[in-house]
Amino acid sequence: MDQTVLDMIEHSPAGAVPHTPAYQDALVRLRAAHQVYVAADHKNGFVTVRSLSALPSFYAQNLEAFLAGKVEVSALESEASIYSRYVKSLSAALQVGAEERRAAVVAKRTHHRPKQGAEVVQDPAHTIFLIAGAGPNPGLPGNYLYGSVQQSTADAVSGDWTLHVHDREDGAAVCEVHSQAEAFEKLQEVLASAPFLISELASLGFRMT
Repeated sequence: MDQTVLDMIEHSPAGAVPHTPAYQDALVRLRAAHQVYVAADHKNGFVTVRSLSALPSFYAQNLEAFLAGKVEVSALESEASIYSRYVKSLSAALQVGAEERRAAVVAKRTHHRPKQGAEVVQDPAHTIFLIAGAGPNPGLPGNYLYGSVQQSTADAVSGDWTLHVHDREDGAAVCEVHSQAEAFEKLQEVLASAPFLISELASLGFRMT
């Protein structure tokens, strides 16, 4: 029955499952086993982990170049560009909802204009990523979680950094690390683990907030 329900969810446009006891019991088992999540795009619908596994993740296109030491963290692809690639991957029907969420995901930047002779003030380094999954609440359109890696102290290389992962409402997980290198190592672990429920990030050292 569990396999039947998985197939049914994947072949239903809305991820629907019949409300009869046998089907609902199978659904409970599948959700407990983290094989099925609540769908972001259809009320009372579900999505399977195996279908989410086929979705791309979105992060700075030049992340590998940064990790190889070829570019500085400040040269990573802009957050607006990363988010736009995510939006373009969605169906036309979902793109409107994704654009409505843009302001919550893409950080606003302050453009500093120092006075003559004053020290130039740099914004803390910050980059975003979008990965398939869900939290206590559904994710963004297309069943995506969003997250960020951000500098927490003045020293971008050896100071503290923080990683956040969010669903579309108030479900979130956070992880603090103590260097830029640790932060981006943790990001790679998160990207490699998708899709997942936010609560599963506890195994990577995250805590729910």
